[in-house]
Amino acid sequence: MIRIAIVDDESLVAQSLGTLLGLEEDLAVDVVCASGEELLDWWRRQQTTGGDLPDVCVCDLQLGGIDGIDTALAVAELTPGTGALIVTSHARPRQLRRALASGILGFLPKTSTSEDFAAAIRAVHAGRRHLDPELAAMTISAGDSPLTDREAELLEIAGRGGSVEDIAAAAHLAPGTTRNYLSSAMGKVGAQNRFEAYTRARELGWV
Repeated sequence: MIRIAIVDDESLVAQSLGTLLGLEEDLAVDVVCASGEELLDWWRRQQTTGGDLPDVCVCDLQLGGIDGIDTALAVAELTPGTGALIVTSHARPRQLRRALASGILGFLPKTSTSEDFAAAIRAVHAGRRHLDPELAAMTISAGDSPLTDREAELLEIAGRGGSVEDIAAAAHLAPGTTRNYLSSAMGKVGAQNRFEAYTRARELGWV
């Protein structure tokens, strides 16, 4: 039996996924959490009391606190060998690259079928990679991005709209520092403003 933890701040999505996976004969959902912090607190309590721990964590990429990748890495520090499957509503090549660089084996869009999720969990548990083929193809075609992680992050925030001050607040940076990062990113993609830079970088698969 493969034991699973699910982390997603959309409770309906998390509960639905847990129900579907629980129908598989070889899968069992141990816990469903709304944040990475909640999962890590639960995990430490289980370790303290000697309770059973999941074999695979299914983590939403975008969470309110620490994201899914950092959650998976924190779990791996507590119990090395625990598998991780990252799921997201907005899969982009940069996110897949970051996950792979972090040693995470599974990465799927939330639009995947329950069969896909089950297959991915089994693969990750066996130590094999399971990636969405369309996203993998996009990542290969995108090539290497000239943007730093911080530049890409700020362009993603800029794509939501808002002033430089709004972007700076969202990224926990000073406005002047934010302007410097955005200016550098604009130069790298050959854009006249931050919105054009975001659009071009997204088309190229860099954000």
